[in-house]
Amino acid sequence: MKRQGLGLLRALLVLLGVAALCSVALGTRKGNASVDERSHRHRHPGHLSLHRHRQRTGKEGQVLHRSKRGWVWNQFFVIEEYTGPDPVLVGRLHSDVDSGTGYIKYILSGEGAGTIFVIDDKTGNIHATKTLDREEQAQYTLTAQAVDRDTNKPLEPPSEFIVKVQDINDNPPEFLHGPYYARVPEMSNVGTSVMQVTATDADDPTYGNSARLVYSILQGQPYFSVEPQTGIIRTALPNMDREARQEYDVVIQAKDMGGHMGGLSGTTEVKITLTDVNDNPPKFTESVYPMSVSEDKVPGEEVGRLKAKDPDLGDNGLVNYRLIDGDGLSMFELSTDSETREAVIKLKKMVDYETKRMYTLKVEGSNPHIDPQFIAWGPYKDEATIKVEENAPEGTPVGRVHAKDTDVANNPVRYMIPRYTDVEQFFSVNAEDGMITTTRPLDREAQLWHNISVSATEIVDKDEMAHRQHFTFSLAPEVAHNHNFSLKDNRDSTASIYVLRKGFSRLTQDVYYLPIEINDNGFPALSSTNTLTIRVCSCDSKDTILSCNVEPYVLPAGLSTGALIAILACIVILLAIVVLFVALRRQKKEPLIVFEEEDIRENIITYDDEGGGEEDTEAFDIATLQNPDGANGFLPRKDIKPELQYPLRPGMGPTAANSVDVDDFIKSRIAEADSDPTAPPYDSIQIYGYEGRGSLAGSLSSLESVTTESDLDYDYLQSWGPRFKKLADLYGTKDCSIDDADDGEDS
Repeated sequence: MKRQGLGLLRALLVLLGVAALCSVALGTRKGNASVDERSHRHRHPGHLSLHRHRQRTGKEGQVLHRSKRGWVWNQFFVIEEYTGPDPVLVGRLHSDVDSGTGYIKYILSGEGAGTIFVIDDKTGNIHATKTLDREEQAQYTLTAQAVDRDTNKPLEPPSEFIVKVQDINDNPPEFLHGPYYARVPEMSNVGTSVMQVTATDADDPTYGNSARLVYSILQGQPYFSVEPQTGIIRTALPNMDREARQEYDVVIQAKDMGGHMGGLSGTTEVKITLTDVNDNPPKFTESVYPMSVSEDKVPGEEVGRLKAKDPDLGDNGLVNYRLIDGDGLSMFELSTDSETREAVIKLKKMVDYETKRMYTLKVEGSNPHIDPQFIAWGPYKDEATIKVEENAPEGTPVGRVHAKDTDVANNPVRYMIPRYTDVEQFFSVNAEDGMITTTRPLDREAQLWHNISVSATEIVDKDEMAHRQHFTFSLAPEVAHNHNFSLKDNRDSTASIYVLRKGFSRLTQDVYYLPIEINDNGFPALSSTNTLTIRVCSCDSKDTILSCNVEPYVLPAGLSTGALIAILACIVILLAIVVLFVALRRQKKEPLIVFEEEDIRENIITYDDEGGGEEDTEAFDIATLQNPDGANGFLPRKDIKPELQYPLRPGMGPTAANSVDVDDFIKSRIAEADSDPTAPPYDSIQIYGYEGRGSLAGSLSSLESVTTESDLDYDYLQSWGPRFKKLADLYGTKDCSIDDADDGEDS
């Protein structure tokens, strides 16, 4: 339906276009012919007319001649991309010699004749039978001719005319040379031109706005902008720094129809790179550079290097170095490495450690190429200080340590440096006076700090130290053939311990105890055995000791990640169960027998007036205590609601009042309650307020007996059993007392 609607719309546009744009024959015509033609043209806008040579005779017999005008050239128009169901009417051919009798036949030839354009040989109507594309062919040249239908003889000479394809907006703009690459200097001013992009539109630029393009920027704000009419891209932000960001991806859109809604659009990418300018001065990474030199170095040898960093590129980042000050200008010289662009400090003269131990130099690094545009951002140079120290030769004293024995004996102390604190043996200590000296030259650049330990031990021999006394060392017999360590006596009262194998592991054993036997040279020679503790230390790939302390080791567990997760999940579930259990325990338990508060309130009656006993029903509802109907049937429990009603068991029914035994009655009720399946398995309170119909005992209430004289005989209470013995004795005793008193008065 949408396509058919579009076809109808295009058909209407075609008809409107034909009516509005098709021209008529050029020139003017005289007389009736001109008037007829104008009126004919008015009726058929798309129209070509053929006029023949005619002779007319005037009133005076004068023959009037009019020049013959053949086909009058004109243009027809047809809209492109028409998809309607019927062929499009392009226009109509007509000749003046055509009187409508049908003897004239119209013939069409030329581009597309018979395939694209067909003509009705009787009426001269021309139709387009195919969809036309203006971008493929903008116009067609055709030839029209009128011939005799019977003889095919030409009635008029042939004439050409043009059918132009009218454009619609069916082509989007295209960037034929994209993607684009552009460069612009960093720190450029706002509005600096970067480049111009141009899009083309295949639609007719002379008709409507189909090819009128407007440019806009879709990506790249706020750094860049584009001129809507020209497509020139310009910078939009000041001080864009290449060192912060070098490349930008910009997307430009071209839209036809003047950029209005409904226009077609095309996009292209523009990669813009900021080029470098010299906007950064050089900078040394350190303010002071320490260097060292030894006495044995000759002039020309390198002492050290330093470099100033400049983030600019190429010539903008070049740095020239020079020595500008210091007390070592006569002793050192500076050059620049052409490859690394480093400043190289070399020895100009040999140094003498005894004469001067340290020299100071000041070096300057500057840019040789300065951009005048950014000269105000300078200065484009930096300075640093170099301190050159002469390396101490072998045997240079470092310092002295001293230890004192606080015991009364004040035994002599022996000093030594544990080798694990000075693996490479840069230092040595005098065993007697504690003087520490270097064993070889030190290189500050290779190692800035040396941390060593000095141990002081009391000498084991209690004898006085003689001037020529010395000790010898050997392994104790029990470890003489061990496979881990060996001992070498240095014959200077010292010994060296060597390892016999490789691959000591702290995981296997981190401490070894080596018994060592020490002998003196006295007479007789005395000896003692001491244990040397050897600790396995952790080292790096360069055999540098990292740690010798006892450290915890984490052994690899045999559990996978999934197993650990499962264990954690179980722990969480157990914790949740415990929390739930505690919460339930804290809740108030509901009683197994539900006693509603209303029932309790009904059974406890408070009033402050004396009633008339059982006959008084004004203070409370006596029905709560009595149930006459229950005497002949099953009495339901009030503390529960039974689901099923069970009939009374045989023998459990009520007994006549005249033969009732209260004790048996109570026992039967107890037995009934115990065997009742609807009763809970625990004791409950049952109130028996009904004495039965026709009971000889009547009411047991004491209210009536207090206020009125009673002539009832209570001897029958003696037959109620032991449960009512107290009651029978009470009433019987009272009656006897009253009778005795009356007898006394009478006498």
